Amino acid sequence: MAEKKRAHILGFIQNGVNSHATGMWRHSKDKVGWSYTRPDYWEHMARTMERGLFDAIFIADELAPYSSYGDSSDATVKWAVQCPTHEPSTIVPIIATATTNLGIGVTLSTAFEHPYSMARRLSSLDHISGGRVAWNIVGSYSKSEWDAYGAQMDDRSRRYDRIEEYIHLCKLLWNSWEPDAIIADKASGIFADPEKVREIFYEGEFFKCRGRHFVAPSPQGQPVLWQAGSSDRGRDFAAQHAEAIFAIHPDVEQMRAYSDDLNARVVRSGRSPGSVKMIYGVQPIVGETRAEAERKFDEIRMLLPREGSLAMLSGQLSVDFMKFNPETPLEDIAIPGIQGVKDALVRSGAGSTVTVGEAADIYSMRFAMPAVVGTPSDIADQLEEFMDEGGADGFMLLATYTPGCFEEFVDLVVPELQRRGRYRTAYAGTTLRQNLLQN
Repeated sequence: MAEKKRAHILGFIQNGVNSHATGMWRHSKDKVGWSYTRPDYWEHMARTMERGLFDAIFIADELAPYSSYGDSSDATVKWAVQCPTHEPSTIVPIIATATTNLGIGVTLSTAFEHPYSMARRLSSLDHISGGRVAWNIVGSYSKSEWDAYGAQMDDRSRRYDRIEEYIHLCKLLWNSWEPDAIIADKASGIFADPEKVREIFYEGEFFKCRGRHFVAPSPQGQPVLWQAGSSDRGRDFAAQHAEAIFAIHPDVEQMRAYSDDLNARVVRSGRSPGSVKMIYGVQPIVGETRAEAERKFDEIRMLLPREGSLAMLSGQLSVDFMKFNPETPLEDIAIPGIQGVKDALVRSGAGSTVTVGEAADIYSMRFAMPAVVGTPSDIADQLEEFMDEGGADGFMLLATYTPGCFEEFVDLVVPELQRRGRYRTAYAGTTLRQNLLQN
């Protein structure tokens, strides 16, 4: 009998007052005695996840407040819709210092930074973390981000062409130091052999570079590459480059369809079957009893501000939903933003029509991820189904109130998964890549 798959678990968070579940900043259990602006909060969050043997803390990001709703960011600011949000890589050293094994996934956009500085920053972070950094590769999709940087929004049809070239140049830089390039001979004074540190001469359609990578080879060589491809082109990109994929699908059937499609693309790209980890988003809400879990779920749902929810959905889909009746079916609206988000929201109705208002509430609470609500045994049952029937290799846990939501998962759900043999009891290695490859 084949060995059962063991889950990989990551904590999904932002460096801000509120993460993805809108309104949590006013939850009675949110950040009690903690401030997201201070190191001790992040140290505690990281240690909690490491105690629970998570693969990584995964830091999402936006580069500017959403401004699609009413052509203004007023509602985003008013309702704390992922605002304020601080720069994600600033907390990497804090998390790395507080932990030994926990990986750190950081979302960084390719839109406004040259590949040379991106490669340098990520190598530096991989060094300081001892080889525990992942890069969630994104190209900015929100008009508010382009406006904030004073740039013309790029041609969506060419976006992946640019990102492909970006990643290619980063890889050239990361691979430019040969393993024995550093001599460090104090007698002769020679530190490194320039013949073994290649100077990169690159001139592409989007980028030019002449220079040597300014950082010595990091423990992982390059960060773990993470991607969230949902479009056809995005899936091809993920199949070619990603080591793990973060996807949002509302049910086990859609998970299985995505897993099968991505694995087929991985093989067509010349990579080994199953070489890319499929990590699906879920929002766990655990209670000692089902009634307690349902009460928690209702309390979270009641904190959603409708205007803030519409502002969040507007920002993600780049559509001004102020112009639409909330009862309009979402599937009838063309969107220039993230197509995969719209598709997941439309499917979240399980056959029923999902209106704009309903989609806004679903998205601002759980991103169209399945809410897994119940006792530790109930949640373990659902996660096992997603692995066995949906092809999931692991799960991104969407935060509600922090740090309590992660403490509860670690204290209640992790032991149940371990009892069933569906979760690790120790880390496989010291780098994120080693742990991500662990069954």
